[in-house]
Amino acid sequence: MDIRRYKEEDELGWVRCRILSFLDTAYFDNVLKEKEKYENPSIELVAVIDNQIVGLIDIEYEIEEGTVCSRGKGNGGMIWHIAVHPDFRRRGIGKKLLLEAENISKDIGLNRLEAWTRDDDWVIKWYEANHFEKVESYLQVFINGGEELKGVLRSEVPMLYPVQVFAHYVGEEKEIVKNKFKRVHECFCFEKQLS
Repeated sequence: MDIRRYKEEDELGWVRCRILSFLDTAYFDNVLKEKEKYENPSIELVAVIDNQIVGLIDIEYEIEEGTVCSRGKGNGGMIWHIAVHPDFRRRGIGKKLLLEAENISKDIGLNRLEAWTRDDDWVIKWYEANHFEKVESYLQVFINGGEELKGVLRSEVPMLYPVQVFAHYVGEEKEIVKNKFKRVHECFCFEKQLS
């Protein structure tokens, strides 16, 4: 296996790997058709076996505090994507990508990494096993039409009827929200100090 910097010609393999990696997670519907480009500098690595991208990590990082990450002091990096192709899991690929990204992060002077993820137990355990600390959370709420939407949202545009809503709930009454809607995910922020 080779871990190297992402190149433009990797885009199709990157997208395929990410899509397949997310299918059996709470992010199953977060499908990208092309690789994101970042406003700030980034660390973009891929793991390659037999010319196939089997893992990836993208970290956008700060050169000015508070421009990318949501917490902490000093310059940090946000892990936007980390994924391993399902046929290549449990081989340490994600950990190797993370370790290489951490080394690069330290070399450029970052003091921490931040990552947000939904409530998949196995993903949470992976972050914890890799020395990330859970530091905060909020709810991501998917509201489908009919009864779920009643009293939640209405359009002020004539003849426009909302049929689906994606919302963030940042209040204290999480259990009430979890019980009111069918699809609710708790989204956790993980942070790892690098120094």
